[in-house]
Amino acid sequence: MSHSFGLVIESLVAVLLLVTIGYCTLLNRRLKRLKADEHSMRAMIAELITATEIAERAIGGLKVTVRECDENLGAQLAAGTTLSAKLAKQVTAGETILNRLTQIALAARPAGADVEAPAATVAAEQAAPAQNPSAQNMSNAKALLAAAQAFSERRRATGLAA
Repeated sequence: MSHSFGLVIESLVAVLLLVTIGYCTLLNRRLKRLKADEHSMRAMIAELITATEIAERAIGGLKVTVRECDENLGAQLAAGTTLSAKLAKQVTAGETILNRLTQIALAARPAGADVEAPAATVAAEQAAPAQNPSAQNMSNAKALLAAAQAFSERRRATGLAA
């Protein structure tokens, strides 16, 4: 019995040894796969680092571009504001001159023209709502131009023009 007991123990150790060898083989395969995955992960991490560096450089370039655009737009805005102020002054001066010319034209009308003018003005005012504002301004400007030319011709005819 001691002989068969030893044989059973020896057989059990041999089976356990075979199971251990099989398990070690399985672990070896898994470790090889893990090593291969590690190499691919290292390659992926290197690519990610490279992509991050490229993105950082691109962001730096974009910041410089935004700064340049901001400076350029600021300069253009300042120039536009200055030009707008100049135009506003010129428009005001033009309106002043237009008012003076209107006063001169009204003062230079003969007495008979004053009677006809209100009737024409009333008819023009009644027709004005049907027109758009730019057409009304254009007709007022043409009327003013005609009045100024007539005034100038009368002054030249009487010898009072400069």
